[in-house]
Amino acid sequence: MSHLTHDQQQELKSALLERKKELEHHFHANGEDNALLGDSLADSTGELSSYDNHPADVGTEVFERGRDLAVNDTLQDELDQVDSALGRMDRGEYGQCVECGRDIPFERLQAIPYTAYCVEHTPNRDVSSDRPVEEEVITPPPSGAGENRQRYDGRFDDADAWESVEEYGTSNTPAMAAKRDVTDYDEGM
Repeated sequence: MSHLTHDQQQELKSALLERKKELEHHFHANGEDNALLGDSLADSTGELSSYDNHPADVGTEVFERGRDLAVNDTLQDELDQVDSALGRMDRGEYGQCVECGRDIPFERLQAIPYTAYCVEHTPNRDVSSDRPVEEEVITPPPSGAGENRQRYDGRFDDADAWESVEEYGTSNTPAMAAKRDVTDYDEGM
């Protein structure tokens, strides 16, 4: 038997159905664009060749594509959790932690209607400590790299570079530095 009242269950079911509708709209609104994410980069950009593109433009396309794929993965995961919560609701298991079976507080369900866990048993979502495979073949920097930069930190600020150079003189001569009367040139015309 659920600890939630009928009104609370209806509120949460309404929130779940609304979120499901929003997520499905995301995937269906630009169905063609989302389908292109599975294609090659050349197919999705519509370019016949990338030879005439600046490498930074290609890098931007790769970044944008990776970001879109990550967003879609995250939203698909959330949609799966919403569907699972609706299934638990239909089976009468909604509002109970799947780990320990205790009731999940209504306030937590309001904040995260699709949660299946109480606070104590929420799965750890730490960032992975896995390192890129490229690090295995990268040559480490030579020992002592960057030591001089740290040793002289604060001695010369690029913001003061002009003042330092100006002490030795500039290309302005005294004649150029003095303000001239422009009317002298106008009278001759």
